[in-house]
Amino acid sequence: MGLYRVRVSTGASLCAGSNNQVQLWLVGQHGEAALGTRLRPARGKVSSPEKSGQEGCAPGSESVKSRWWGETRPSRHRTDPPSEGARRTVFDDPQGLFRKLREEELEERRKRYRWGSWKDGLILNMAGAKLSDLPVDERFLEDKRVDFEASLAKGLADLAIKDTFNVLTCWKDLDDFNRIFWCGQSKLAERVRDSWKEDALFGYQFLNGANPMVLRRSSCLPARLVFPPGMEELQAQLQKELEGGTLFEADFSLLDGIKANVILCSQQHLAAPLVMLKLQPDGKLLPMVIQLQLPSTGTPPPLLFLPTDPPMVWLLAKCWVRSSDFQLHELQSHLLRGHLMAEVIAVATMRCLPSIHPVFKLLIPHLRYTLEINIRARTGLVSDMGVFDQVVSTGGGGHLELLKRAGAFLTYSSFCPPDDLADRGLLEVKSSFYAQDALRLWETISRYVEGIVSLHYKTDVAVKGDTELQTWCREITEIGLLGAQDRGFPVSLQSQEQLCHFLTMCIFTCTGQHSSVHLGQLDWYTWVPNAPCTMRLPPPTTKDATVETVMATLPNFHQASLQMSITWQLGRRQPIMVAVGQHEEEYFSGPEPKAVLRKFREELAALDKEIETRNAKLDMPYEYLRPSLVENSVAI
Repeated sequence: MGLYRVRVSTGASLCAGSNNQVQLWLVGQHGEAALGTRLRPARGKVSSPEKSGQEGCAPGSESVKSRWWGETRPSRHRTDPPSEGARRTVFDDPQGLFRKLREEELEERRKRYRWGSWKDGLILNMAGAKLSDLPVDERFLEDKRVDFEASLAKGLADLAIKDTFNVLTCWKDLDDFNRIFWCGQSKLAERVRDSWKEDALFGYQFLNGANPMVLRRSSCLPARLVFPPGMEELQAQLQKELEGGTLFEADFSLLDGIKANVILCSQQHLAAPLVMLKLQPDGKLLPMVIQLQLPSTGTPPPLLFLPTDPPMVWLLAKCWVRSSDFQLHELQSHLLRGHLMAEVIAVATMRCLPSIHPVFKLLIPHLRYTLEINIRARTGLVSDMGVFDQVVSTGGGGHLELLKRAGAFLTYSSFCPPDDLADRGLLEVKSSFYAQDALRLWETISRYVEGIVSLHYKTDVAVKGDTELQTWCREITEIGLLGAQDRGFPVSLQSQEQLCHFLTMCIFTCTGQHSSVHLGQLDWYTWVPNAPCTMRLPPPTTKDATVETVMATLPNFHQASLQMSITWQLGRRQPIMVAVGQHEEEYFSGPEPKAVLRKFREELAALDKEIETRNAKLDMPYEYLRPSLVENSVAI
């Protein structure tokens, strides 16, 4: 007779616990037996009754099954999980002893987690148009919901106050943006306000700002860069930097032809800039030339703006670049590659992997709150008459066209920093702290994944033979991503190495990659001239801009105030957050996976300390990939 300890944990949310009873059975290879124990789960409490093994419950194959007597809310994503000694993968269970339980769980899940299509041509999402359509386990707990909605109310209150104070004031000088620059700004945001006109800060943002995903090292001079007569010296300078390996580019061609928004009957405007930059020996990245539009047949070549142009002309050209970067950042880098990609992973996981599966246990902490925050985005930010329609130049339908275009660039390699950074030529750029930290966090996550996978898959054959795993991989690539195998995503997993790489991609996407494009919003977007959400005049075709021209082009005070309010709400440090790897839930119960998780946490702590030490020596610390600040899931 063995001794079994059953640990029943109840969450600490407001309505957790029950006055009803939980009955337990011990299920073994040859049958099942009631434990004769009924628990009354109390909020935030753990019960651990010990029971002797029952006849028919062979060691090594036992699991615990529970029944809730009455209506209550079970623990999040814990549907009768067998113990660590049970059959965990289909390959581990050749006799099919647990097949029926696994199939029943997935059949029930597929009814609750259904694929939907928010807009035609976009990668798929969770079906459901409103929060009440979500399974209860996917909803914010009370602390998260109260904080989110309170911050939204505060942001709207600040917006109303700013609008009231500025509705009758004259808005004609760049310093006038200071009138709305208050409440909750970061130290770096203040630094941006004071230094945003500097070329060094302009270039720095491509390396380490809110959107480090556009910059790449040039392999040739771009074909779109047409040099008019008299620009031979500039062409020679660019060629020299190119030959020295120090020429970089940021190309926003994806915006070309996107229809701009109309806000309150006023036409807004977009550009599709190209910026050529040189990397200096001291690590500074400085712009050399800006082209705001692509050349077109039958028209003169577009103007090339230079640092030697009159200050307001050059500043306006940089504002156009920063506004274009705002559009690509929020829609391509943040929404599509962060939020919507994580949703594909989440829905496929819930539909294809039972809770006993080791990959489910590995991934589930990194999918928390993703479905709710994405529904909130679709119903508030990018919905009809949402924030984008109200104040962003790609709103009014342009944002949807941009998302569809950007879908063609969702390549597997671009989600994997070792491949992406090599492709963009950033691996050896010492002043790219994003590149350094992304690579180190990826490697840390990879070692954690390898540790867990090696415990459950001893051979490549075990990976190939796991039908649930193969279905999950195929569902992500062929269904959720609308057939992304032509962009490198696998439709099957043939080896331990391939599985580890794919899982590392999933976890990094939901943690470090999202944080790297999320956390910088408060710092870089609060001072609106540095990241204008919209532009009210067309791109310049002459070099005679004045302060009045710049002010008439940048967002008005209401548009700027709304940008700042939303930036503050979403970009502020979240008081309700779980740092990467620090989830309290214990999805693995055995000592070996616990040791792997413990080592992962130790490596994260060491990396965090290394970044802190490096940052202490920097003029501008880079913190967006510090493990203590990286959230464990796409939860905001």
